[in-house]
Amino acid sequence: MSVTVDRPWIRFDLGQEMRVLSWALNRPGLVHAQEILWREVRNADLPPDLDVHDWLNGVLQDRGALDSVCFLTSRDVRAVTQARARLGEAAAHAVATVGLSNAERIGTRFVRDPAAWGTINVAVRLNVGLTETALLEAVSIATQARTAAVIEAGLELPTGIATGTGTDCIAVAAPEGTGQYAGLHTDVGVALGKAVYQAVQEGTRAWMKKPGPRGPGLAAN
Repeated sequence: MSVTVDRPWIRFDLGQEMRVLSWALNRPGLVHAQEILWREVRNADLPPDLDVHDWLNGVLQDRGALDSVCFLTSRDVRAVTQARARLGEAAAHAVATVGLSNAERIGTRFVRDPAAWGTINVAVRLNVGLTETALLEAVSIATQARTAAVIEAGLELPTGIATGTGTDCIAVAAPEGTGQYAGLHTDVGVALGKAVYQAVQEGTRAWMKKPGPRGPGLAAN
């Protein structure tokens, strides 16, 4: 397993083909993949009349990576953060990019300039074989960990403390297996939650310092 940064790309090599569950722009849902990618973009890359799906498929085809799961981010990919955690036989490796310029408070909406939108993208690899149902539960644990880290960053919006952004995406990868549970009482749930929490916490702290706005939407990442 390795993470490589070759701007504008991040490549998270899963080490083997795994089931990946996400709502990524390309290949969303439950798919098989051996890598998860990030593609850094700027506003100039995505004009209003662009079909983003076609554009992304094109750049992935040029890379020979149509089978990958891929995030889009306006965050400088060199700001990527990673964390690993283990409990018992369960191990998790989380990789994240964090931008909070389009942060939101859950259950509310704060209108801002779309040119300032950012995102949080998190991918996590588990070593424990899971059923499809357990993989769904694992995504919920990763989401909870992301949210906890963002809340603790204390970014104040007119609508309250930020809980995430309007464009967050999470992907969880695990081997196929018989593990039926991935909740907070399980070893895999603890390892997963800790790794995602630490990776997002490090990313939020870095973003709060630079560019570091304490109010809404001042940076395009």
